[in-house]
Amino acid sequence: MNIQKKQQGFTLIELMIVIAIVGILAAIALPAYQDYTVRAKVSEAMVNLAEAKTTIAEFYSANNYFPEDSAEAGINTNPNTDIVASIVYSSDFGTSGLPSIGAYVKAEIIPNGTAGETYSFYLSGVTSAGNRIIWVCKKGTSAYTGGSIGAADNIMESKYLPANCRG
Repeated sequence: MNIQKKQQGFTLIELMIVIAIVGILAAIALPAYQDYTVRAKVSEAMVNLAEAKTTIAEFYSANNYFPEDSAEAGINTNPNTDIVASIVYSSDFGTSGLPSIGAYVKAEIIPNGTAGETYSFYLSGVTSAGNRIIWVCKKGTSAYTGGSIGAADNIMESKYLPANCRG
């Protein structure tokens, strides 16, 4: 009587192949996940900017001019959450004469960010018919004149910005 014995378990080579595949997937997925989590945290700053956008738009609609400063606009410039350090406002962005609002995000949420520093991005307003303001999201820039948004060493990388700011 010749009884064949069934194979039980996996061979060493099969296990090594599975481990190699898992390692490759982890090497690709972990950096992408890290960028995703930072973008999710930065979206909190967009919420603060949305509040400021509404306040400025209401003021402009009622008065037909932009508020001179954040106090007149009623903007909370110091939300000081775990993610957002501050919000700045300018009624005159450089030579354009249009408003802008910027967000400073704490560096602790950025991989390899130095504690105590901030990273910035801003929304630039453009007026249209009917006292409407259209906001365009941009990376921080050292050319910002209304509140020092984005000094050259603290401009947020595009990969961390919300999708509507990366374009």
